[in-house]
Amino acid sequence: MRNLSSLLRPKSLEEFIGQQHIIGANAPLYKNLSNPPHCIFYGPPGCGKTTLAQLICTDLKREIGYFNAATFKLEELKSFVAHYEDSLLKAAVFIDEIHRLNKPQQEFLLPIMEKGEIIVFAASTHNPFYALTNAFRSRAFAFEFKPLNTRDLECILDRALSLYPKPLSFECRDYLIESSAGDARALLNLLDCVLDLDTITLDSLKALRPCVLHDGVSHPDTHYNLISALIKSIRGSDVNAALYYLARLIEAGESAEFIARRLVILSSEDIGNANPNALNLATSTLLSVSKIGYPESRIILAQCVIFLSACPKSNTAYKAINKALEFVRHAKDLPIPPNILPHAKDYLYPHDFGGYVTQQYLAQNLEFFEPTQKGFEKTLSQWLDKITQEAAN
Repeated sequence: MRNLSSLLRPKSLEEFIGQQHIIGANAPLYKNLSNPPHCIFYGPPGCGKTTLAQLICTDLKREIGYFNAATFKLEELKSFVAHYEDSLLKAAVFIDEIHRLNKPQQEFLLPIMEKGEIIVFAASTHNPFYALTNAFRSRAFAFEFKPLNTRDLECILDRALSLYPKPLSFECRDYLIESSAGDARALLNLLDCVLDLDTITLDSLKALRPCVLHDGVSHPDTHYNLISALIKSIRGSDVNAALYYLARLIEAGESAEFIARRLVILSSEDIGNANPNALNLATSTLLSVSKIGYPESRIILAQCVIFLSACPKSNTAYKAINKALEFVRHAKDLPIPPNILPHAKDYLYPHDFGGYVTQQYLAQNLEFFEPTQKGFEKTLSQWLDKITQEAAN
C-alpha cells in the first residue's frame, strides 16, 4: 500500500481542508497564529487534529516534541523540556491521545504551560471535560473538531485521484465518502486498498467495508450523547427518534442491560403514575435482557422503547421526592404523631372505615405531591380530591 493518508498530509495551512470554524480566515485561532495559546484539539478520528497542530508549529518555526500518551514516558518529556528551556530556540510539545495521561503526568505540564515559553498542543478523541483535569483545562483552549463534511471528503478524494488516476463510478465515489463518516484517513485507506484492482466496483469496496463507520460506545462522548438522545426522545414521545438512537446504541455495541437500566429509571422519573405499567414493563425488560442477550434483546428493548415513548408523561414522583428530601435536609425533624407509632391504642385502621378515615399522620401540613391530570394519575388525583373533600365536610 502507498499510505495515501501520509502522502496527502497537507504541507501548509493553505492546503488544510475542513474545520473552518477553527482555522478559517475569520476564526479566533487563525487570527492568533503568530502567538497561539495552549490548545486542546478534540474530536473524531481522521478530521485533522494532529495535522493542524503540526502545521501551526511549522508555521511558527518551532521545534516540536512529539509524544503519544499510549507509550508516554515522563522522563523523555522532562529531557525535551529541559533542553529547550535553556536554549534560545523556541519549541512546542505535541501530545497525541492526551486523555490517556494520568493526573500526575498532566500536572507535570502545568508549570510549563504557566511559564508559556513552550507551547503545548494536545489531541484527543475524547472530550476534555471528561478526560482532563480542571487545572489542565484552565490553562488551555479546547477546540472541537467536527467530522469532515461531504465537500471536504470530495476534495480529498480528488487530490488522491490526481496522484493515482483511476476511473470511479458515481456509486463508488458516494460509497467511499458516505461510508467513511467524516474520517479522511478511513477514506484514503479504503481507496488505497482498491487502487491496484483492474476495476473498482461497489462490491469490492463493500467487501472491505461492509457497513458505514460508526463510533463505538467505548468513546465516552458517543456513549453519553446517544443515551441522552434516546432518553430525551422517549421523554418527548418521538418514537421514531427513540428507535433510531436505540439502533445506534445497539449497533455500537452498548450493553443491553445498561440500556434497560436507563429505561427503568425513565419509566419512573418521566412517566410514573401517569402509567404505572411503564415501570413494570421496564423492569421486566431489564430482567429479560439480562437472561437473553443479543441479538434477541433488541426486540425486547424496542418493545419497551415504543411503549415508553407512547405513554403519557408525568414527573410528579421525581419532583415530589426531591421536594421532600430538600425539606428534610434543611428542617428539623418533625415528631411522629403518637397515634401512628407502633402499638398505638388510638390508631384508626382505615379499612374499618371503608378505606379512609381522617386522622393525623404528620405534625405539620406539608405538600410535596402535586398530581397532574395525565393518564392514570388523573384517577389517583380524583380519588385524593374525593377523600379530602369528604374529610372537610
